[in-house]
This record gives sequence, C-alpha cells and structure tokens, in this order.
Amino acid sequence: MTWLDNLFPVRKPVIAMLHLQALPGDPAFNSLGGMRSVIDAARRDLDALQSGGVDGLLISNEFSLPYLTKTEPLTAISMATIIGELSDEITIPFGVNVLWDGIASLDLAAATGAQYVREIFTGVYASDFGLWDTNVGATARHRARIGASDVKMIFNIVPEATAYLGSRSLADIAVSTVFNAKPDAICVSGLTAGAATDSASLRVVKENAGDTPVIVNTGVRAETAELQLSIADAAIVGTALKVDGKFENAADEKRVRELMSAVRDVRMSRV
Repeated sequence: MTWLDNLFPVRKPVIAMLHLQALPGDPAFNSLGGMRSVIDAARRDLDALQSGGVDGLLISNEFSLPYLTKTEPLTAISMATIIGELSDEITIPFGVNVLWDGIASLDLAAATGAQYVREIFTGVYASDFGLWDTNVGATARHRARIGASDVKMIFNIVPEATAYLGSRSLADIAVSTVFNAKPDAICVSGLTAGAATDSASLRVVKENAGDTPVIVNTGVRAETAELQLSIADAAIVGTALKVDGKFENAADEKRVRELMSAVRDVRMSRV
C-alpha cells in the first residue's frame, strides 16, 4: 500500500491537469477580462474534468509562459485566490504546481489544503528557461518548517524542455533520487506538455524506484493508456483531455470520458 492507494479509491488513478489561464504579471494575462475571466475558465474546466470522471486534479499556472524558476509572489497569490473561489466545487483530491518553483508550490499547498505537489526538486538542468538548479535539502526543510509534512512531493526527474547536466544514467538517477531525497512519487515526462513519454524510460525508472510510485507525466491518451499504465502506477494527463487534444484549448468532457473508459478497461485487466 502506498499513499496513492490511501488517497485514491482506485488502481492506476488519473490526475487531470487543471491549467489556469495566464495570471496577473504574466506576459499573456488578459487585463481586460482580469481575474474574473481566469476564474470562469477554471470553473468550466473543473466541471468538465470532474463530470468526466477523473480521480484527482493538479492545478497549475500552465499558461504563465515563459516560466520562471523562482516565481514572483503574485503568481502563488493569484492561484490561491482562484482555488479559494473554486474550493466548494472541488470534490476530488487535488494538488498544485507553481511552475517551476518548488518552494512556492509547497507554500500554495499549505495555504489551500492541497494534498500533493509536483515539481523539479532534484538535479541541475540546462533548460529553455536558463540554468535550472535545485536544492532539495532546503525544500524538504521548508516543507517541515511551514507545517506541510503531510503534503506529498512528486518529483519530476525527466522534466520537459531540459537536459540533465551530468553523465549519470536514468537508472542511476532514479536509484539515487529515491535513496537521497525520499520522494513520495517520481514522474517521467516527454519533451513538452502533451508529448508522449518514452515507455522505455518509464520502465527504467519503474524498475529502479523500489517501492516509490512512478507516474507517467505527459502524453497519455485513450489509445496509449493500456501501454503506459501497464508500467506506471498512475498518470497525470492534461492535453489529451482538451478540445481536439490541443494544449491551448479548454477541457472537453467527451474526451475525458473516452480516456477514463480506456483506463477502466486497464483496471479491469489487472495490468
């Protein structure tokens, strides 16, 4: 039994991305519509995702492009405002991700009651957003200091749009991350949001993560759910649940139901 089993009442849970529109301070923020337009869009997506039957949510500032590796306070404050507006309507477990800032993600979780966070907590990377360094020791101590020890930390060890600065194999990274950093789960990604996660890489991480749950982080669709969930313990899904399967579009309840139907077939097969 892992925390996934305790939190979700099903095998192979699907955590849906609730992508927030650009926020105050972001280059693409809709100043005419303001925060009300962001909240209204989030509410529509929330309804589509929950009505379609997903098991959990991960709320992120996905449209804050280009991302910061240390965010401005305004971002997490805006996200907390949105979650507060929607809190009475959220009926399933949820987590948060302030891209790409682990400390801010934990702060937001502590403020909103989120049960998990996903971020890049370990490693050094060359990324589209500059040199990306981390300090998992400081982050773990911050979690304890703010009273968020119950918030689960999902480590992305193959983050999008980056290259790991080092010569270690993915297997070695998985083993040492589990030993040194004690992640609550590890997730494995493709190149960008919506891009397929390489199943061979996913399998390498699963084979070297011990008892730590492994989550497929990008690119799961109805037609790939069986393969990816035959390896992973859970899936985080965003783009595939949107109108026409396009990153920039709103959530589509029909596509959500199609994916969840495929996932139920996987559960029944006991893979």
